[in-house]
Amino acid sequence: MLGRIHSLESFASSDGPSVRYLIFLQGCRMRCRFCHNPDTWDPSKGTMMRADEILDQAERYRSYWGKEGGITVSGGEPLLQMEFLQELFHKAKQRNINTCIDTALQPFTEEKTWLTDFQALMEDTDLLLVDIKHIDPDRHQWLTGCSNANIQAGMRYLSDIGKPIWIRHVLVPGVNDNEEYLEKTAQFISTLTNVERIDVLPYHTLGVYKWKELGIPYTLGNVNPPDQETIRKAEEILQKGIRK
Repeated sequence: MLGRIHSLESFASSDGPSVRYLIFLQGCRMRCRFCHNPDTWDPSKGTMMRADEILDQAERYRSYWGKEGGITVSGGEPLLQMEFLQELFHKAKQRNINTCIDTALQPFTEEKTWLTDFQALMEDTDLLLVDIKHIDPDRHQWLTGCSNANIQAGMRYLSDIGKPIWIRHVLVPGVNDNEEYLEKTAQFISTLTNVERIDVLPYHTLGVYKWKELGIPYTLGNVNPPDQETIRKAEEILQKGIRK
């Protein structure tokens, strides 16, 4: 089976435990206003590659991984290529490679066929990095173009099956950084039993040039990255959500 690959990165140190081989898949339904990879949105683009081809390339860097390193599949949204991801991870586990998915969980549904495939994928998945874009339903819709109801349902499902997750929260000044939103986010996180870590990712503008190249209007042009005190406060509030 072939997957649509946006790009590959041989040495990533912030996308899961230890050093990771990072695989970016093509395609995403969300239209996050702060996205730094809008070139991954189009599901018809990308380079077609086989799972074994990717794993052969990844294993060239295995000596850097240590005991906890491995592969992380990001995007775009990896779960839009479920069948390919199943094959990739199943073959990765046959090679004793640690597996991680970086996802917003937007494709999650409790529709039987999809959920059955997702359950099979989880059997070969060691960890998920899950994005919380915004806790408020209306603001989430404005920020991403998508609902967060099924995303939260997906997080509850992962909690129910005991699948470890790290939560990532992009902190966007004036959008999701006020104390009320952060407290509500922490309250939601506290209902989950599988959260091992929370990372606050400061909003940045490093990908704005891609929007310009693609001819897409960038609507957060007047937003500046958060200062260190704002980041520290957000981390302090969100960390309260992790069950000790």
